Amino acid sequence: MSFSKRDEIANLFDDWNAALQSRDPATVAALYAEDAVLLPTVSNEIRKTPAAIQDYFDRFLKKKPYGRIIHQNIRLLDTLAINSGIYTFDLTVDGTPKQLLCRFTFVYRQDGESWKIIEHHSSVMPE
Repeated sequence: MSFSKRDEIANLFDDWNAALQSRDPATVAALYAEDAVLLPTVSNEIRKTPAAIQDYFDRFLKKKPYGRIIHQNIRLLDTLAINSGIYTFDLTVDGTPKQLLCRFTFVYRQDGESWKIIEHHSSVMPE
């Protein structure tokens, strides 16, 4: 079985989740393009700069997040790719395990041989 572009995009979530496991905000922020926009899961502030994105992950990583995709939709568009769907986050908040069911959208832009996140929206499911 050959490795498709769709598989490559699906694996970008695994790379992002592995960066979360590093617990290093700079490692996670490095996956985002300079002009990326982050609408984060557990903050009301839209993050539009590398410093703001790294600041969000500095706080979020303290919750020891681990993500799992439940359902995803991948669309390929020339040098862009979109992955949207539903994922869960296992977190630790004040020493107590917690799970969040969230919807997500990652928009990636191809940058040479690699992909960078240019748009990331993550929000807790309303119901």
